[in-house]
Amino acid sequence: YKQAAENAHAYLTDSTFMERTLKLADNQPLEVLQTVKRVVIDDRPGSFQHCVMWARLHWEEQYHNQISQLLYNFPPDQLNSTGALFWSGPKRCPKPLKFDVNNPLHLDYIVSAANLRAFMYDLPVNRDRKYIASIVDSVKVPEFVPKSGVRIAVTDSEAQENHATADTDHLSQLQKDLPSPEELKALNIQPIEFEKDDDSNFHMDFIVAASNLRAENYGIAPADRHKSKLIAGKIIPAIATTTAIVSGLVCLELIKLVQGHKKLESFKNGFFNLALPLFTFSEPLPPPIQKYNEKEFTLWDRFEVSGEMTLKDFLNYFKTEHNLEIIMLSQGVYMLYSFFLQERKRKERLDLNLSEVVKRVSKCKIEPYVKALVFELSCNDADGGDMEVPYVKYTLPKPMSE
Repeated sequence: YKQAAENAHAYLTDSTFMERTLKLADNQPLEVLQTVKRVVIDDRPGSFQHCVMWARLHWEEQYHNQISQLLYNFPPDQLNSTGALFWSGPKRCPKPLKFDVNNPLHLDYIVSAANLRAFMYDLPVNRDRKYIASIVDSVKVPEFVPKSGVRIAVTDSEAQENHATADTDHLSQLQKDLPSPEELKALNIQPIEFEKDDDSNFHMDFIVAASNLRAENYGIAPADRHKSKLIAGKIIPAIATTTAIVSGLVCLELIKLVQGHKKLESFKNGFFNLALPLFTFSEPLPPPIQKYNEKEFTLWDRFEVSGEMTLKDFLNYFKTEHNLEIIMLSQGVYMLYSFFLQERKRKERLDLNLSEVVKRVSKCKIEPYVKALVFELSCNDADGGDMEVPYVKYTLPKPMSE
């Protein structure tokens, strides 16, 4: 009722919406445009009756079909890779619900969902439960048959993989399928802002019904309206309070840096839990100390080199100044130099300035705002042994215009 509506509203009113959406990362453009298409075409109601029909089908999808598919993929007796029951510990085995128009909770969901849908599309609302129940009775709900081959993510990493890449063909087709905003001038989409304290807006009615239905799916005790309102009311303030505390603690540490404090014990790590409430502070640990050629360094140290210099001069500089023989030199994911590089490529790069080597290997130009490059080194000592060394901050010369 909010995010999908906001996307659709932006599509209808903001001429830059499509351009901004297509610049989003990974699979986000496809997901956003699918949402817009559902709102403005697929699920667009023409009357309140359509809103009730949508709510009834949505109930079936949320509390019966999705759970049935989940149990088809992971049956109650499913074992995981370790031989333990998949549905064990914190994972409760759910059960699909069967809709009953005479169940007050089921009808509460339909009434609130249909009226919120109507408000979102600027249609007249209707509070007559008997009228809504009569429409529900006439809705033909397709029998659900679980599908094979449906992949359900079990972990966060699997969910991330599922959304990692965009289907460009599907994305192009969606752009063609969407009517232009001019063709949808008659459509008025109103995103809904959650307000728990207005008992006439159906917001809490929907929250209570939806949460208790999901609780029934998983055999969790239901919560009454008062408890649900208390829970819903704590969510936004808790986020704001947490953000404020984190920002304040970070600023305190920054002030210490500005004041020039050098002692480690002057700084603090902060841990807090507002639900308890618990506040604790500890001194940060010093970084591990490493050595190269009897010189100590930590992850905060670096070699600082001012350019411009050729790759050959760069290698000689580290050999004469730091007694280090560079066997590999990289910048990000690009290998600029290595002992196993083809002889022709190695000779070609040795006489080039380092910035030119970076541009040729990465096939990207160095933007004018880039003031320095970061290089990682793999080195041998005088005895030919591998050693860990700090990274290199390679400062680029200022352009002539500066």
